[in-house]
Amino acid sequence: MATVLALDIGNTTTRFGLLDAASPSSEVTLLGSCEVTTHTPLTTDEARIQLKQVLSELPVPQDAPLEGAILACVVPTLTDVWQRALAAVAPTRPLTVGPGLRSGIKLRFNDPSEVGPDRIADVVAARAAYGAPAVVVDLGTTTNFEAIDQTGSFYGGIIAPGVALGARSLAEAAARLPIIELRAPGRVLGRSTREAMQSGVVLGEAARIDGLLDAVLDELAGAGDKGRAGRQGDAHASRDAQADVPVILTGEHAAAIATLLRRPVIVDDALTLRGLALLWQSNQR
Repeated sequence: MATVLALDIGNTTTRFGLLDAASPSSEVTLLGSCEVTTHTPLTTDEARIQLKQVLSELPVPQDAPLEGAILACVVPTLTDVWQRALAAVAPTRPLTVGPGLRSGIKLRFNDPSEVGPDRIADVVAARAAYGAPAVVVDLGTTTNFEAIDQTGSFYGGIIAPGVALGARSLAEAAARLPIIELRAPGRVLGRSTREAMQSGVVLGEAARIDGLLDAVLDELAGAGDKGRAGRQGDAHASRDAQADVPVILTGEHAAAIATLLRRPVIVDDALTLRGLALLWQSNQR
């Protein structure tokens, strides 16, 4: 067993995961995880105290003490803080996802350095578990789409406001609109302000994901180059190709949104953490 601590620092939440990443050929297993609110600013001492509290609660095996740590951070002001905090508890130099770290994934981006570390972890884990092509939808502060093409490359993606951010923006921008609970209403046409907002925010998010998935899968299949008004055979081929591509949902709202989508999807709550452990694995040689 090779016990690895993975940290996924997001704009809203920070997730800690303890994983068994014994060897490149073994399946990475999540041993335990916990999630806290991301605080900024944060001192190194505060981060170190938080780490010790987390490690005291996670199931670190007695016969396999912590062997390494890896960090994905989308908040630039917190990267150095968490690097120093991890260095105090990890027996080896903590790794940080970014330029210089091997991922084994070709990034088809104009500037690969712009790609968020959590998105790279998602793609690494999705390709390892579900093959290629595949599409990941990560529902957090933002709703991110990550498309993996037939060659296993990170083909491209989409970044949109997340469902909680949309609800909060409505309440902040319009004086008479309340803060709502993020759940689907019983009907599309709301009969109260709260129902109407829930329909627009929650059902609207599901409809947006459905519509974007159609376009993403169409483009991955190559149908986008032919145009949507092509021959009937092309339309059938596009639908067949779409049906074969796994769609993986992860993130805070994945399970709730998955039940509202038209197409079958896979909910994988541990995707990002497993991807971080796989990145740690591939950089040990």
